[in-house]
Amino acid sequence: MFLDYFALVLLFFVVIVMFYGIIAIHDIPYEIAKKRNHPQQDALHIAGWVSLFTLHVIWPFLWIWATLYREDRGWGFGTVVKRELELEEKVKDLSANLMEMENRLQALELDKAGAARVSDAHQSTTKGGEE
Repeated sequence: MFLDYFALVLLFFVVIVMFYGIIAIHDIPYEIAKKRNHPQQDALHIAGWVSLFTLHVIWPFLWIWATLYREDRGWGFGTVVKRELELEEKVKDLSANLMEMENRLQALELDKAGAARVSDAHQSTTKGGEE
């Protein structure tokens, strides 16, 4: 008789734990959305409840939907294009700076070579005058 009641209490306990476990699991995408300040967290919460009736078939898609958004970069699509444009501008600026420096280096080398030729010519004229 005792074992019958014990088994009944154990059965109720297992059913209650499973019930609350399923509810806790279905709420994970909503909790992720709340933590990330997702703009559609209410829709995710409702879809989580709908997923209970579909036996959690749509639950993996809710997980993906909740994790796609991050507050620091949004959905990540527009900011990637913006970042690429910024990097492209930086590359253009660096290329322009490099070309300017190369031109300045060439000018310095030409001045140095010209000065060396003048110095050589001056030395040759002074040596020629001594002889």
